[in-house]
Amino acid sequence: MTLTELRYIVTLAQEQHFGRAAERCFVSQPTLSIAVKKLEEELGVSLFERSKSAVRVTPVGEKVIRQAQRVLEQAETIRDLAHEGKDQLSAPLRVGAIHTIGPYLYPHLIPEVQRIAPQMPLYIEENYTETLRTKLRNGELDAAILALPFQEPDVLTRAVYDEPFMMLLPTQHPWAKQQEIDSARLPDTQLLLLGEGHCFRDQVLESCPTLNQPGPDQHTITEGSSLETIRMMVASGLGSSVLPLSAATNPHYRSELVVTRPFSEPVPVRTVAVAWRASYPRPQAIEALITAVSRCRPGDRAAP
Repeated sequence: MTLTELRYIVTLAQEQHFGRAAERCFVSQPTLSIAVKKLEEELGVSLFERSKSAVRVTPVGEKVIRQAQRVLEQAETIRDLAHEGKDQLSAPLRVGAIHTIGPYLYPHLIPEVQRIAPQMPLYIEENYTETLRTKLRNGELDAAILALPFQEPDVLTRAVYDEPFMMLLPTQHPWAKQQEIDSARLPDTQLLLLGEGHCFRDQVLESCPTLNQPGPDQHTITEGSSLETIRMMVASGLGSSVLPLSAATNPHYRSELVVTRPFSEPVPVRTVAVAWRASYPRPQAIEALITAVSRCRPGDRAAP
């Protein structure tokens, strides 16, 4: 049994597809398939149920894979511990962010980290909160930038800043003439929100309780796949939307077809935080990341 084989079965369990798992592991599909079969023979149990259309984890396989995830995390910790006596800011840091933060934060964050820790390059990715949670727990990421609430055993979080929401409107919308928008009136307009699985959708619904009180005059909520897709639908006149400040004011996505308006008090907000494993052995790297993120607070950012 090797760490490579354990990494193969963990990845296969996540992907439930030999081809995709092999691609993530940078090996051929036959190589991964043979290694998994070899491990199953060594253990004397079937870890996966195979069919032409799907790969499913068996009940005993779930237990083995959970333990394999712990072993891989501990192995990664051992590697990091080997560098503990060295400069904690001289090795790459693997950072993930949710889709509604990453595109707007990374262009500011990367040069800020370079100023604070020039010998600490960032491996970055964007993903859903639940995927970041898994990668953080498994040691595939060192830190995640996401929105609270976020709870995970043995994972620490630190709130960095609050980010207000803004209203995005077509220029011809009647509300475009107002200086501020009352969030209680959101059910009165055709609203575009992200689809299920995006935590920002949940944050909007939680911050604007009237959206959860359907009535006979409430307009339909249409779903989009990304904030930028929603921005284009608003520009086309399909409806209005709610965006975080960083997305609403990003200069690279300005259009003459839409306008942004702040909300009146109480302004709906989200809290952006950094999360990392409590056992992570490079606390100085985490502190550098938190400092950099705090300096990239929306509204205080310089153009990248």
